[in-house]
Amino acid sequence: MTDKTTLTVRVGDGEQTRQETRDRLRAMERGDDIEDRHVLVLDDEADLQRLLSPTNLELMRVIREHEPESMRVAADLVERDFKDVHRNLTELEALNVIEFEQSGRSKRPIVRFDAIDAEITLNSGDTDVAAG
Repeated sequence: MTDKTTLTVRVGDGEQTRQETRDRLRAMERGDDIEDRHVLVLDDEADLQRLLSPTNLELMRVIREHEPESMRVAADLVERDFKDVHRNLTELEALNVIEFEQSGRSKRPIVRFDAIDAEITLNSGDTDVAAG
């Protein structure tokens, strides 16, 4: 059975994430066993809203489940106009959530995560802080 790969998404300047990375590197140097983590720090909540929009979530789910060979096939799977899907996929690539693999003349969209865990703080001005 394959382990689930989760992308943790935070909003802010990234200081909390940088500190966690330094701590993880020290633990690795000591030989400690550490879990594999994937963290994405977005600039602002508008980016988080774009990432978690229903159309983008649907696209990521379809890509993860069906592994389409091209953006056009992805558009067919979600039964949407190619231009709209192309725009959404380009947006997701800019947010560093999907990748494209060149396949002949086509670009194959790839989602490398099984889940997204969004950490959101409700304290004003307190961003990039892990919940818990």
